[in-house]
Amino acid sequence: MTENALPRIALVTPSFNQARFLEPCVRSILDQGYADLEYMVLDGGSTDGSAEIIRRYAGRLARCRSRPDAGQYAAVAEGLNTATGEIMGWLNSDDLHLPWTLRTVGEIFAALPEVEWITSRIPLLVSDAGALVAAKRLEGFNARAFFRGRNLPVVRGFYTCFIQQESTFWRRSLWERSGGFGAGLDLAGDFDLWARFWRHATLHAVGVPLACFRLQPDQKTARHMTRYMGEAEQVLRREKMRPPSRGEILVRRALRQLPPAVQRRLPEGIAYTARIIESTDLEARAPQWRVTNERFI
Repeated sequence: MTENALPRIALVTPSFNQARFLEPCVRSILDQGYADLEYMVLDGGSTDGSAEIIRRYAGRLARCRSRPDAGQYAAVAEGLNTATGEIMGWLNSDDLHLPWTLRTVGEIFAALPEVEWITSRIPLLVSDAGALVAAKRLEGFNARAFFRGRNLPVVRGFYTCFIQQESTFWRRSLWERSGGFGAGLDLAGDFDLWARFWRHATLHAVGVPLACFRLQPDQKTARHMTRYMGEAEQVLRREKMRPPSRGEILVRRALRQLPPAVQRRLPEGIAYTARIIESTDLEARAPQWRVTNERFI
């Protein structure tokens, strides 16, 4: 697929006093050389040298500014609501894209017009210094599973099948239909947005890593996980749902030990169906993307 056939991608990086990570973040996007990129860096009035970094790249950005704002989600909404790109996403200033991220995203949305939002099923975690420390293959995603709390970061002491924000992209039409971010959430605005998206469209999991989440001491969600979980559970209660109990989690772990033939006969609701995007030919210069179904418990 030629670059001219790929859609415009609008990306926003919100930032506040993250100078030591900001340049690697910006470079991870710009250095991909994606032809039709609409990239904005919106800084909240940093005092640590971030403004100088932004000025250095201003000529390659669709928009940039450094002034006090209402926080991360307000900055992302400000950027996306003024963007013209057909495909949207955001990358926080301490996280990273991979060299193939935008090309892969553009090809998938161009090839599969029925797909409205995607995320990677192989989220990567890097250290403060940028070294890879973890890669996990997730089962997949399903609306019923989401609203039963399967995609919360942590439930009852167990890690779950979280949706990695920095690996998630969607069509402009979905953003507009969902209404964007809800009000009143300081930390779990991403989880709230996923809930709004799920009301309108199915999330497709891509079998390719798309981004890296950086583990660093000042990472806001990690430092305030209890508050994040409280806000995310508030979203589930709004939808008349709740996180699973510890007993429910243990039962599901036991069900995963059943023989595959038995698992395939489990009814929907005990098992879930996920939509997976994969390449039909890994050897091809231009991969052909297709959607398949996979079951998970």
